[in-house]
Amino acid sequence: MSENQKKASAYWKENVKYLFILLAIWFIVSYGAGILFKDALDTIRLGGFKLGFWFAQQGSIYVFVVLIFVYVRLMNKLDKKYGYDE
Repeated sequence: MSENQKKASAYWKENVKYLFILLAIWFIVSYGAGILFKDALDTIRLGGFKLGFWFAQQGSIYVFVVLIFVYVRLMNKLDKKYGYDE
């Protein structure tokens, strides 16, 4: 295996690791907070709405948008680390 192939393989391995971590966070927030822990979260109110309802309707979307920006930042660092930046 050439040096470029090793570098590309390490790059994609790290990229996939980031994807799984970020998707796991989104899953936990959207499924866990919006469905599994809804009853416990409903005891807290946010802006007049129960927190479980808020996560099910809005929170998971906000978390997803934040995770997109986190992913962009992580990928920019990863690109620089492996020399793929512009």
